[in-house]
Amino acid sequence: MTGPSSTCIFCQIATSSTSTQLLHTDEKVVAFQDINPSAFRHYLVIPVKHIATVRDLQKTPEDYSLVNHMLKVGQMLLHRDAPQCLQFRFGFHQPPFNSVNHLHLHCLALPFIPRWKHVKYMPLGPLGGFIEAEKLLERIRPSSPMPSKV
Repeated sequence: MTGPSSTCIFCQIATSSTSTQLLHTDEKVVAFQDINPSAFRHYLVIPVKHIATVRDLQKTPEDYSLVNHMLKVGQMLLHRDAPQCLQFRFGFHQPPFNSVNHLHLHCLALPFIPRWKHVKYMPLGPLGGFIEAEKLLERIRPSSPMPSKV
């Protein structure tokens, strides 16, 4: 994890250095529409702090809390903007399938448009592909501290 990068387009968006319209902003994350939507509604939620990919996340309370917050923001936005939708997908592309080296949560209100785009959002087992946000949260959930014996 590093500070904002002047060459990272998502860092530029997170620091309001572009004309991208933000749907949500707080001290941890910003959200905006994907420029190449794959679904009825397709938003991205990114951390303000530069984190390259899901592989840079650790089993720490901070990383777990960040990803959980990203998911909650994405859910709130889609339920607000697409209340008629019955299906949603929330997840991350894993290297080498990520398009931008800045962690970003895809928030999709289905259906996929066009339908073939669902292929981009499939898990590919050991090759990586797309990982659902809930699965990533399971992977980075901090271990519970061992109870001390008295």
